[in-house]
Amino acid sequence: MPDIKIITEVAGRVCAIPVAAGASIADGDEVALVEAMKMEIPVTSTASGTVKSILVSIDDVIAEGQAVAIVEI
Repeated sequence: MPDIKIITEVAGRVCAIPVAAGASIADGDEVALVEAMKMEIPVTSTASGTVKSILVSIDDVIAEGQAVAIVEI
């Protein structure tokens, strides 16, 4: 099965990860919340499938365009 990388569109600090590896998610589900400019911005899945791995941890500082999770479709 192909894997899809979930990419953040903003740089900031990871403040929440509402899913875990092995969880089933749908297109548009939140994978992480990134705090940027005093706002919490969701990083959403672009495909339905199973979370294969989470690539970040809470309080990690991440860059725009960085992968935060891998979803197996």
